[in-house]
Amino acid sequence: MNVFEPSDVLNALPKQFFAALVAKASLVAAAGHDVIHLGQGNPDMPTPAHIVEALQAAAANPLNHRYPPFRGHSYLKEAAASFYKREYGVELDPQQEIAILFGGKTGLVEVVQCLLNPGDIALVPDPGYPDYWSGIELARAAMEKMPLTAEHGFLPAYGDISPELAAKAKLMFLNYPNNPTGAVATEDFFEQTVSFAAEHRICVVHDFAYAAIGYDGQKPRSYLQTPGAKENGIEIYTLSKTYNMAGWRVAFAAGNASVIESLNLLQDHMYVSLFGAVQEAAAAALLGPQDAVRENLDRYESRRNLLIGGLRKIGWKVEAPKGSFFAWLPVPEGYTSQSFAGLLLEKAHVVVAPGIGFGAYGEGYVRVGLVSDEARLAEAVDRMAGLKLFDPVYP
Repeated sequence: MNVFEPSDVLNALPKQFFAALVAKASLVAAAGHDVIHLGQGNPDMPTPAHIVEALQAAAANPLNHRYPPFRGHSYLKEAAASFYKREYGVELDPQQEIAILFGGKTGLVEVVQCLLNPGDIALVPDPGYPDYWSGIELARAAMEKMPLTAEHGFLPAYGDISPELAAKAKLMFLNYPNNPTGAVATEDFFEQTVSFAAEHRICVVHDFAYAAIGYDGQKPRSYLQTPGAKENGIEIYTLSKTYNMAGWRVAFAAGNASVIESLNLLQDHMYVSLFGAVQEAAAAALLGPQDAVRENLDRYESRRNLLIGGLRKIGWKVEAPKGSFFAWLPVPEGYTSQSFAGLLLEKAHVVVAPGIGFGAYGEGYVRVGLVSDEARLAEAVDRMAGLKLFDPVYP
């Protein structure tokens, strides 16, 4: 059999960090150990029943068995616009300012193909979601990192970006609530972002994957709520986390009409939009009762409190995330993020994600997901306590 070599572009793609993480955990599980998986961001609760029922009914409609419109059904774009008006007070033109996507990840990779030529510069958060890098590599563009540090609340410091670099940059990724740090963006920060982007003609791509997950009564802000945001950016909203629809692969981009048109044009050459029944179910999610969204948030907040409280009790000095379903935890002295994650897997059979997998500034941290129930989280804390790495704190 002939073996055909992959293209240079494919060979240049970054290694899939999470695939390697799962493979290591699988080896430990195969050896007969009970492994607690806290390394990934896969929602563990089912999709709300009314959304599943909408899919079931729509799947029986023969009209949905045909090709949908290339750019998706108008009713889903109208539902997305109504959702943004209801949740954020943002007015969107359904036809000009919304593009339907095959999941948020797809949009994040596609937008780079739409806007950057080989050698063009994209600004990326470090630490950040690794698939930002994938889109940039596929476009043969260049990447410049924006450090996210605890000192600045895990927000980029625009004053630290040189005028020369800012003048060359064409695109910037942001993500709040943040993966992996759990930080949230302030109104002032987004105002700074609009000003910085306008001054340097940079397109902002705000990855709003964790939009529904903000703690202590604080609702995360949409970038598009900021005056002037639509002039220079878009927001990518996935239904994966808000409605536990990760496997459904449905999302949308909203904002700047020229970027939306470019996304639609690229997708015209790649797809014939999503299965119509999925689009109907997505509209039902956006327009229907939101009780399950609030219940989801309460569940994650309870898990956050249990985890952080438990870790502090065993002597680990950690900060509670303000949003997302991740906790960003400093590793004990004497360990790297990888060596500490390796220790937890080998000795405690607990999977966490090493911070270095999210960029150089992720070193010194591990990311822990809140996507296991409270009993498993408590068990994970007990196993970590058994390693006796910390001085316990007693009430």
